[in-house]
Amino acid sequence: MNQTTVTCCIAGGGPAGMMAGFLLARAGIDVLVIEKHADFLRDFRGDTIHPSTLELMFELGLLSEFLKLPHQEVREIGAVVGGVDLHMADFTRVPTHCKFLAFMPQWDFLDFLARQGRRYPTFRLLMQAEVEGLTIEGGRVVGVTAVTPEGPLDVRASLVIGADGRRSDVRRLAGLAVEDVGAPMDVLWFKLTRRAADPAEMMGYVDVGRMLVMLNRGDHWQCAFIIPKGGFEQTRAAGLPAFRQNVAALAPFTADRLDEIDTWDNVKLLTVAIDRMPTWHKPGLLCIGDAAHAMSPVGGVGINLAIQDAVAAANLLAEPLRLETLTEADLARVQGRRAWPARTTQKMQQVVQNQVISRVLAGGGPLKPPFVMTLFNRFAVLRHLAARLIGVGVRPEHVRTPDAFPLPPLDAGI
Repeated sequence: MNQTTVTCCIAGGGPAGMMAGFLLARAGIDVLVIEKHADFLRDFRGDTIHPSTLELMFELGLLSEFLKLPHQEVREIGAVVGGVDLHMADFTRVPTHCKFLAFMPQWDFLDFLARQGRRYPTFRLLMQAEVEGLTIEGGRVVGVTAVTPEGPLDVRASLVIGADGRRSDVRRLAGLAVEDVGAPMDVLWFKLTRRAADPAEMMGYVDVGRMLVMLNRGDHWQCAFIIPKGGFEQTRAAGLPAFRQNVAALAPFTADRLDEIDTWDNVKLLTVAIDRMPTWHKPGLLCIGDAAHAMSPVGGVGINLAIQDAVAAANLLAEPLRLETLTEADLARVQGRRAWPARTTQKMQQVVQNQVISRVLAGGGPLKPPFVMTLFNRFAVLRHLAARLIGVGVRPEHVRTPDAFPLPPLDAGI
């Protein structure tokens, strides 16, 4: 078995894992990020980059370089509910340098973080490697075992971070409990060609028994059709023509291109779950991001929460890792910092799910926008508040770790 020793081993090369690895390596901590896939190229991953994440790029001196990557900028979010246009969130006044949501392929985002990490001698990224076991000595996690193309690998580490998503193997191997909060819906993802004459601002289309979200991805729409929890087989049984008809009923301008959905292979099921861990850690081990708290797709805030977890972990753990004084109390401080924002955000998502989504999917008589939603059209302050909650979130984090290897900055921000 091949062996290696690092200060921190991170399982999972998603947003939480890559950001934590980059920031810790930047602070001089010897880091190995283990990612089970050969690359980051997977469709229908979360592609929303929030203003708070863009602010982190500004703080790191990387914003101008980052914004050179292909992306679309959205400054207002709206929805058509029961035929009524509603303007829901206005990002032009969020307290950040970038006053917009950016939609960027997640593989571009992760590749960017990997490139920044490789600028530092203490950063390593191992692809096609999958954690299969935890090494425990004296009741403490002291490393992992992994399967790689070169054979089994034994990694010894002062800290193991589980950032391997909502079906976390690290969490399972550690025997850490998770509480299922529940979600009333699943999501069917698919793509449609986008044309210049298509509506630019409205992202959501809601009517009796049906909901559709459309994200502008430049040359195409990334579409999310909301169905009742566990309803995919029933949707399939009704057939593709019925599915296309439901999409056209919500967004009539798409009718001339729905034949692009010519097989169910073009439709991907996202099983929605909201859950959270009562305890994120044990000696030598910490879970962050979706591994610690899976979020609903409502608001597209899952990536934002995962990245905020990573920043908090780097801020609080870099120094004890450097001094070799890390204790479980240090890990508890990360959970203490981030559990409340995650739980609060989940509660807000539950309100939307229970008060809006569940009622719409249940069907019934003609749909009218709830009175509260109509207030957003009348009062700009409500649109600004919604944008702040979505784009900045609860208790945003800022980079507090030092740069142990000062490099010529890629840019000075904007």
